[in-house]
Amino acid sequence: MPANKVREFLDAHNVKYVTIRHSQAFTAADVAASVHVAGRDFAKTVMVWAGGGLAMVVLPATRRIVLHDLREMLESPEARLATETEFRDRFPDCEIGAMPPLGNLYGLPVYVAASLSTEPEIAFNAGTHTEVIKMAYADYEALVHPIVLEFITT
Repeated sequence: MPANKVREFLDAHNVKYVTIRHSQAFTAADVAASVHVAGRDFAKTVMVWAGGGLAMVVLPATRRIVLHDLREMLESPEARLATETEFRDRFPDCEIGAMPPLGNLYGLPVYVAASLSTEPEIAFNAGTHTEVIKMAYADYEALVHPIVLEFITT
């Protein structure tokens, strides 16, 4: 089960978290609503191709990336959304679209929206479309070491 890998990773690092099971949902907004988490606190993982490789961009469920601005921030003129074909093999233990924002677990850099970094807690998919992890943002930051960017989002 995909969520087991995430829980084992968090347990190995002594991180406190809550697991929330919910009915199957596929969009970040639907998942957030299903688990009664504000969209600004639900971290969705968006896969991008930048600087010659894959990276995770983590945004609130209520926001979308403005690619032109992301290219400037990353100083990567070719930055674009990654295709499912480009990233699915990187996450063999996850359902497509339910990847947790734990790039270090998958050997990927992580860029997180500054607005998430100011929230006391975040919630995110645990690798499935039926399970969410909720934890303190400070613990997430200490574990993942994301690069915080002032994303321009819509």
